[in-house]
Amino acid sequence: MGYDIERFVGPVNEGLLCCICRDVLQDPLQAPCEHAFCKTCIEGWLVNEVTCPEDRQILSSSRLKPLFRYMKNDLDRLQIYCTFKARGCPHISKLEFLPKHESECPYATVSCPNERCSVLVSRRDLEKHLNTCEFQKRECSKGCGIMISSADERKHNCIAELRTMMDSLRSEFAGKMAEQKREMELRLNMQRGHMVQKEAAMQGKLDEMKSESSKLSQKVKLLMDSETQRRQDMEKLEIEKKELIELLRGHRSSSVDRSRLPRPGTSKRFHKALQSKVTEI
Repeated sequence: MGYDIERFVGPVNEGLLCCICRDVLQDPLQAPCEHAFCKTCIEGWLVNEVTCPEDRQILSSSRLKPLFRYMKNDLDRLQIYCTFKARGCPHISKLEFLPKHESECPYATVSCPNERCSVLVSRRDLEKHLNTCEFQKRECSKGCGIMISSADERKHNCIAELRTMMDSLRSEFAGKMAEQKREMELRLNMQRGHMVQKEAAMQGKLDEMKSESSKLSQKVKLLMDSETQRRQDMEKLEIEKKELIELLRGHRSSSVDRSRLPRPGTSKRFHKALQSKVTEI
């Protein structure tokens, strides 16, 4: 349903009236055929119908759109009386500001905030009502400090109430302690599991490093053995080199004069020995 047209100051454009209830549009929606409706009116209509109520064109909820901007601006600028005019509120505002005013209107009806109180009063009289409301809680006059209502003051027992309060607090404290204990155990278990995983990962890396270290040690040993063998070979070559030099020197010293002929086979044996040494080297 829309706003009663009688609540508005001055005439209202026909295009701003709902095509169903004929009141001023409230939460307006528009069909593709440009007919406008109150949200509640058109949604109720489409429960049993599938056409526009004005021109009978096919219509569904999914095809409804917000009102044209210029129409919405005209609607928001309309001057309207407060809903609580009958109770004495003289306020007139633009339609777009009406919800804000009515949420603060001193003539609006509100319920008493006290538990068990069902009284309805105007907002401006609420404070006066609270001063006399029998369900308004006040601090116990006997000194226990508990907030009680006037209706409960006669049957109020300070000792019993304090004992009940202590039991409630004790129970609440025990519950919180148990919850914190469970939470701490859960955290410790999660941290323990995390530490076990990290330890396993570190142990795996340590084993891998040990394996790599063992391989490196083997490689170093092989290199040292190879170096030792190389040195031995070099020493052996050095000895053979010295022997060859000595052999050459001996050959030179034993050379005969040019006028003498060498003994048969001497030169041949020398060349064989020399070739043998060279081959060994």
